[in-house]
Amino acid sequence: MTSFSMSDELLFRLEEPGAIENCCLQSAIGKKLPNALYVHISAIEKLDPLLRLHYHRFLSIVDRQIDQANIVKFHTNESKISFLFYPEFDTDPHPALQASIQVDLNDRSINYRNYSTADNPPILHRKETFVTEEYPNYAEFAELTHQEEILGLLDKSKFIGTLRGWQQCLEEKGVEIRNHRLFIITENGEELDFKENNYQLPTSNYQLLFPQIQRHRAAMVRRDISRPMRLALEANIFNQNSTFFDYGCGYGGDVKRIAEQGFVSYGWDPYYFPYNHIIAADIVNIGYVINVIECQKERREALLKAWELTKQVLIVSAQVLIDDERRGQVAYNDGFITRKNTFQKYYQQEELKVYIDQVLEVDSIPIALGIYFVFRDPTQAEAFRASRCRSRLSTPRVKYIDKRFEDYQELLQPLMAFFTERGRLPLPGELPQEAEIKAEFGRINRAFQVILQATDQQEWDMITEKRYSDLLLYLALQNFNESPKLKDIPSVIQRDIKALFGSYRNAKEAAEGMLFSLGNLNIIDKCCEASQIGSKRANALYVHVSALPELDYRLRIYEGCASRTIGRMDSATLIKFHTKQPKISYLFYPYFDTDPHPALHRSMHIDLRDLHVSYRDYSDSNDPPVWHRKETVLTPDYPEYEKFAKLSQQEENWGLFDDLNSIRTRKGWQRCLDEHCAEIRNYRLYWQKDADPYRLKLAQSAKKARQKSKMVVASDEISMEG
Repeated sequence: MTSFSMSDELLFRLEEPGAIENCCLQSAIGKKLPNALYVHISAIEKLDPLLRLHYHRFLSIVDRQIDQANIVKFHTNESKISFLFYPEFDTDPHPALQASIQVDLNDRSINYRNYSTADNPPILHRKETFVTEEYPNYAEFAELTHQEEILGLLDKSKFIGTLRGWQQCLEEKGVEIRNHRLFIITENGEELDFKENNYQLPTSNYQLLFPQIQRHRAAMVRRDISRPMRLALEANIFNQNSTFFDYGCGYGGDVKRIAEQGFVSYGWDPYYFPYNHIIAADIVNIGYVINVIECQKERREALLKAWELTKQVLIVSAQVLIDDERRGQVAYNDGFITRKNTFQKYYQQEELKVYIDQVLEVDSIPIALGIYFVFRDPTQAEAFRASRCRSRLSTPRVKYIDKRFEDYQELLQPLMAFFTERGRLPLPGELPQEAEIKAEFGRINRAFQVILQATDQQEWDMITEKRYSDLLLYLALQNFNESPKLKDIPSVIQRDIKALFGSYRNAKEAAEGMLFSLGNLNIIDKCCEASQIGSKRANALYVHVSALPELDYRLRIYEGCASRTIGRMDSATLIKFHTKQPKISYLFYPYFDTDPHPALHRSMHIDLRDLHVSYRDYSDSNDPPVWHRKETVLTPDYPEYEKFAKLSQQEENWGLFDDLNSIRTRKGWQRCLDEHCAEIRNYRLYWQKDADPYRLKLAQSAKKARQKSKMVVASDEISMEG
């Protein structure tokens, strides 16, 4: 075939639909993205002849305007090519785009964009993909990229494409890059050269036939206390004299921060602190350790060793599976090898509990996703379980003037506090002030009659009902595992059960019956419909977590079916009771208290039929769902409840809630505010200062008309009642 005929063939192929796209997809050179192929100028002549011909057609249009361009972008869905200027390509590990020239072959137009003054320009990653292996700096580029992959720096590709996003990523990971070398900045400010600290570049194709798992690389440089330890402090399992030991402490961040809380704190790690003493302690943490051990025998031994060191409470945490996405990982034994050459065992939440319970022969308590407490003393474990089911109650206020109560009010205060705490009168020996009270009143119940003369008996009856439902919740949730033996239940709770149920047997039967009945969704639906607390929707009831203790005890038990097994989502703000399917959702609004219309950051949904957990993250969304009428999910005693309610009433009066479907997301809500020429400042609505005068006049007229209409309706209703 002659050269002339070959050219003719190439020209003919250029006109075939999809020819350039297919050629780009099949190219062994260049960085491929969904709609483009990027190639360094030095590699152009190594491309397929068809792509080279396509490229030279564009050169005739731009002539010498692209002399400084060093990256060529082949558009696969348009007849366009872009010439990109990265002047620091060789010297900057992640060079910034300075300018671009986009050429359209159809109309021969040229579009020029200048990024030289931009404060957040696009930047490049994986520079070795743009060039060939013969390029002078290819090995240096490739090594840096692999180091970045090991640390997960390139995982969120769409958020690191600009200078700011990349800098934020590096800061969050505690990493700096200088001269194509990567440094880890430890908590004490020390710089660790990633390559010199036992890092070895794998083989050229990045595949290891027999992986050398490097567990220590899974350790995280934390700038704050870990989630398991924060939850442990919040749960008050530490007392004044508690000692702490972190088994597999990594860089030692939790050891340092627990010590700062005033506790005796030690740690050991086989890589970072191998010469530290391994000692027993009241509280032992084995945080995200068992999931990085690839050997099942060693994994089991590590858990048993941590338990052996535990005097009171063992805190176990591990990675759990929320969904089935396992991209970028290679199957290995019963887990996966990550890009860091570390091992990760991803458990299902219930699978993790079964594993802990079987290895240690215990009944672990879920605290949050992937976090469990294991108590050495069964009685202490039951006390902790019961405490998580208790409502916060206030002692009834004195309402009636009674001379006898006034004379003995100080003496009677401990009795009132005891009844508020237990929902019953104290038995002999339970109240320290028992002798003094009996000396004045003869019997405890006579003293309580004096209290009833000055207070409302219905409030005391309500306290008894609440404590009854608290115990019912506690006992109902024990049915998911073997019920606790009576001897393991703290004696004070045993007395509560006898006083409020008559016997332990009666209490268990009542709890079992209640739990069984909740399998009927109609009961949940009716409870939600009748609830005086929460925001009711077509298929759900939404309640703030602070209001959960105030709900019907059947709803509390229903929610407990999820949180008792899975653990409530850390920092959950709202709980969603689904009424048409057996499901509980936890919603996290981090700025609920401060933002008049807070945005949803993440949600967790638990299907109670199989305990499947699904998770959704909105934190990176530019249009997340927002919550309106915050007061509807709260109880009136919530801080600033009145402020929330007043704003909602004002928004209602302005007509902002007329079309709820259009304001479910942030952009829709902002559009609504703009349409009404409204803005919110300090939880009050104001007219926008820069609103178009004509539009503002229309909005003000509509508001007045709305108020007039409401007044007419109210007047008609009064007339009808008259």
